[in-house]
Amino acid sequence: MKLMQGVLRKTLTIAGRDLTLETGRLARQAGGAVLVTYGGTMVLVAATAAATPREGIDFFPLTVDYEERLYAAGKIPGGFIKREGRPSEKAILSARLIDRPIRPLFPKYYRNDVHVVATVMSVDQDCPPNIVAIIGAAAALSISAIPFAGPIGAVSVGLIDNRPVINPTLDEDEKSSLNLTVAGTDAAIMMVEAGAKEVPEDLMLECIMQGHDEIKRIVAFMNDFRAEALRMGLAREKQEVAGPHLEPEMAARVREIATARLQEAIDTSREQRLIKQQREQLLDACREEIKAMILAGQDEILAAHPEAPSLVNDLLTKIEKEIVRRMILNEGLRIDGRTTEAVRPITCEVGVLSRTHGSGLFTRGETQVLTVTTLGPISDEQILDDLGVDESKRYMHHYNFPPYSVGEARPIRGPGRREIGHGALAERALEPMIPPEKEFPYAIRLVSEVLGSNGSTSMGSVCGSTLSLMDAGVPIKEPVAGVAMGLVKEEDRVAVLTDIQGVEDALGDMDFKVAGTRNGITALQMDIKIAGIDRAILERALAQARQGRLFILDKILAAIPAPRPELSPFAPRIITMTVDPDRIRDIIGPGGKIIKKIIEETGVEIDVEDDGRVFIASTDAAKGEQAEAIINALTRDVETGKVYNGKVTRVMDFGAFVEVIPGVLGMPGKEGLVHISQLANERVAKVEDVVREGDHILVKAIGFDPQGRLKLSRKEALQQPGSEAPDRPGRRPGREGGQRAAGNRRPR
Repeated sequence: MKLMQGVLRKTLTIAGRDLTLETGRLARQAGGAVLVTYGGTMVLVAATAAATPREGIDFFPLTVDYEERLYAAGKIPGGFIKREGRPSEKAILSARLIDRPIRPLFPKYYRNDVHVVATVMSVDQDCPPNIVAIIGAAAALSISAIPFAGPIGAVSVGLIDNRPVINPTLDEDEKSSLNLTVAGTDAAIMMVEAGAKEVPEDLMLECIMQGHDEIKRIVAFMNDFRAEALRMGLAREKQEVAGPHLEPEMAARVREIATARLQEAIDTSREQRLIKQQREQLLDACREEIKAMILAGQDEILAAHPEAPSLVNDLLTKIEKEIVRRMILNEGLRIDGRTTEAVRPITCEVGVLSRTHGSGLFTRGETQVLTVTTLGPISDEQILDDLGVDESKRYMHHYNFPPYSVGEARPIRGPGRREIGHGALAERALEPMIPPEKEFPYAIRLVSEVLGSNGSTSMGSVCGSTLSLMDAGVPIKEPVAGVAMGLVKEEDRVAVLTDIQGVEDALGDMDFKVAGTRNGITALQMDIKIAGIDRAILERALAQARQGRLFILDKILAAIPAPRPELSPFAPRIITMTVDPDRIRDIIGPGGKIIKKIIEETGVEIDVEDDGRVFIASTDAAKGEQAEAIINALTRDVETGKVYNGKVTRVMDFGAFVEVIPGVLGMPGKEGLVHISQLANERVAKVEDVVREGDHILVKAIGFDPQGRLKLSRKEALQQPGSEAPDRPGRRPGREGGQRAAGNRRPR
């Protein structure tokens, strides 16, 4: 291999910032390496392929890694081990964003391992590195010898005042009602990912198309970059891939034998409304029978072409796909007998689990998802340690996909990329509807357990989550539902499918998931498998998705019309208080002594924020109120001019010390001095003539002396209207200072 010479840099301005591609300086032993700079964000992307195909596999082994380096944001990793470890959730989602639009652009029979590594080296928060990484991956693949039908471009799109904004800055993103990522070639949109605040379908479509207009500029720029890299010897000619194929005679024989038999099996499945496993068993048996007939006595062919059985199987799958697609386009009927716009039967249940805070079971056809809500104190929020701005999230959604949900027996490992991606999509769909912390001061965790899978468990998770949140009494702004759309396109003939099942996802041309409320879209995810779709198809798919979504929302609201008015008795009750931030130290105490003692005494959980907000969580309302009273006592100040009912703690010759705010947890309260001259309206010769230790008397706070000690007056308090009754001084009858009421006498 000839050593690369020179360095190539090219720049394009996007949204007022320079995008620069550079190759020839870094990672020169990779198959293709590009350093992409956008604003202050820099991402190095390297793409490398194995020299030979991997034996014994029937899929394309593509791996995409998105490597976050915390030095890029000027951070040192947290925890005991001060280096990056397993990828963050955001890194996994970014790797999926790169993978999804590039994977369809490799040749069908390419079996060499391909590894794309995007290393984030510098981060400018106004220029998201995941968008830069998608562009870098396409550029690195384009200048490599790896067969790739790209390049592709990518942009993010915001929506501010109903106006699309390309690659919004951090400040613009905070004002935006849309967070949209679009990737594609110059001819087609390949991938869409979006979170939105009830954006209408027409506005969403406009944003997608404007994003694609910008992508066309990026793709043209990248084509120029590759052409110049080739001239400089910095790019390589593409590797040719010749896929295996059956001899024409055998292919014709397969079609002759298989077409009628597969058509009959598919018709039987449709007419008898067979469930997924029954249909698969029927079709598998049919394929095995056909394969045995075709390969019987073909020993010479099998000896010369050992891959023939696999190729026959591929052709049978292709014939099956052609039959199903033709049935949809010609008859408007699907393999389960539904029309193109029909949604499978739906059942919705709430309160399925007895002691959880909320639960919802959503069943649509053979897809079944149980979502469970757990409420906790704000301290249970998740702290995010990644390359973004320092932040946390109080609403979390996790998705589990056990093997039994598809009838498989295999070990359960930790969550994979698919589980993380589906959980993030459901979380994005519901997040705009979660009430703000001020209205609902809880951390919220949803867990979606997939119990059965036959198409769009992620959208089933959205629906199950709405049921679960409402069952838990979370006052969501609007219920959310989701539906997965499919596409069958043959030249000018198009069919858009509502609520696709697994076989339609595999045999179709699009997987388009749309979630939202009655008012608009809250989440969107689209992957395209064909050369492209135009605006008209997108518009039709969005309109049909809305019809399906509204149908599902009606089913959800029939099960539970509104969030429950009360939380589960097993959920914590949270009392919110606000104290002067300067008094936080009084709650915490030296070394946390006071707050620990409050928790021990009451059994509650307490979170104290720097701005003075205090959250008390307890499943026992009385204990919560007890903790609230203690904190009030610890942080309450004596106000000058206010009258208090105090307790005499000490009697001196010159006056009496009175505790106006009692102490708690063994801590002293707040007391002041009532001078002898302030005990009564008349002259007092001896303090004991008016009050004794333990008496409860009314006093008025009249100020502080030069040393900051509180001064009190009983004389002024007695002048307040209606102040006589609570005042119970301990004078004996006949003494100066007047007579006590008979009812206030106490034995000596």
